[in-house]
Amino acid sequence: MSTEGHGFDPTVLREYDIRGIVGKTLSEADARALGRAFGTILRRKGGTRISVGYDGRLTSPMLEAALVEGLTDCGLSVLRIGRGPTPMLSWSTHTLVDGSGVMVTGSHNPPDHNGFKMTLGGKPFFGADIQALGRLAASGDFIEGKGSVETVDPREDYAARLAVDVPTDTFATLAWDPGHGATAEILNMVLQKATGHHHVINGVIDGNFPSHHPDPTVPANLVELQACVRESGAVAGIAFDGDGDRIGIVDGEGHILWADQMMMLFAEDVLRTHPGETIIADVKSSQALFDEIARLGGKPLMWKTGHSLIKAKMAELRSPLAGEMSGHIFFADRWYGFDDAIYAAIRLLGLLARRGTSLADLRRALPALLNTPELRFPCSETRKFVVVEEVRARLAAAGADVTAIDGVRVNTPAGWWLLRASNTQDVLVARCEARDAAGLAELKTALSRQLAESGIAAPKDL
Repeated sequence: MSTEGHGFDPTVLREYDIRGIVGKTLSEADARALGRAFGTILRRKGGTRISVGYDGRLTSPMLEAALVEGLTDCGLSVLRIGRGPTPMLSWSTHTLVDGSGVMVTGSHNPPDHNGFKMTLGGKPFFGADIQALGRLAASGDFIEGKGSVETVDPREDYAARLAVDVPTDTFATLAWDPGHGATAEILNMVLQKATGHHHVINGVIDGNFPSHHPDPTVPANLVELQACVRESGAVAGIAFDGDGDRIGIVDGEGHILWADQMMMLFAEDVLRTHPGETIIADVKSSQALFDEIARLGGKPLMWKTGHSLIKAKMAELRSPLAGEMSGHIFFADRWYGFDDAIYAAIRLLGLLARRGTSLADLRRALPALLNTPELRFPCSETRKFVVVEEVRARLAAAGADVTAIDGVRVNTPAGWWLLRASNTQDVLVARCEARDAAGLAELKTALSRQLAESGIAAPKDL
């Protein structure tokens, strides 16, 4: 066994994945050490094979090559599936290997960021697992071996599997924006198998992301898609993040449907065939979603934010559907239980075909509430969790009605407000929701007051 250890920059060992700035906090040496450490963990659990993929970022091929070197040095058989979205890597772990994989991806972060998402034996690898990996790398206690590498191109097979649920009886006009991200090639393959008229913008993979940042939860990043919807007369516009596991949607009138609104539609669809089952949504979601799941006869469950945390809870409860406000939608109904934005889009098309109405009409029928978008504002890595704990302690002392699943969600007669620390960035996250304008103002004031007591300036849009 090797005894030469490797120390990661502590800021890259995140809750859900490993992520940093290439050339500053993340390097080829880190990728190689990750391969050695993760490969050792897999070998010690009896694993012999692993799938590896990478997104469209300029630094991803370099990091992928170093990662594969580290994995093979542990004696693993590595299946290299090449460039594509994270869900294609997830699909490969279900169909081509025995449940383990590593995806090189910076997700929705800026072009100079990159990182790794990991799956071990069919389960998310996160939290304490990632911290343990860091300690193992530092110790240098690696298994030695001589592995092998096989290169495959699964894109056609993956696209064909996605296309299974594409409705064949609709001729709608749709607009699509993969944002120059890793979904672009797969999306075009799927659309070749679909009826209707499809307008694709930013449909070539480009790690510089020249048109806009690849995060569909930010309204500014949907402006180009909204224009395309107007110009083409599309019934909907669908956008994806940089690695294809998050979705953004606008209706034919250009209005954004946030993820909790999408989940209301998907919950109705899924509960038709899974009556009474548990539907999971994260703590940032509207109370209207949880109420709607219950109205439809399902069991609503509020859970922690984070794709790994949601996937783990979903598997534990055998839930057929889960989602979070960041646009991750997880189907275990006719799918594999992981977050795949292209598949979520396909399910939306099927839902529209079955309902025989426009997405704009469905949006108008949803409960009308006043809420803020997800507000994200800077707070240092060392301070963000402390601030949330200070707020929680003050609220507890005041006897407030607080849900502390993930941060603090404060329930009041006017509505609710949330404050939590991001697990992926140096920011605090807040949201407020009320039944009327006066109630929303009251909630914003209460949140701003708590932030001020911890020395944090409220964001300008609060």
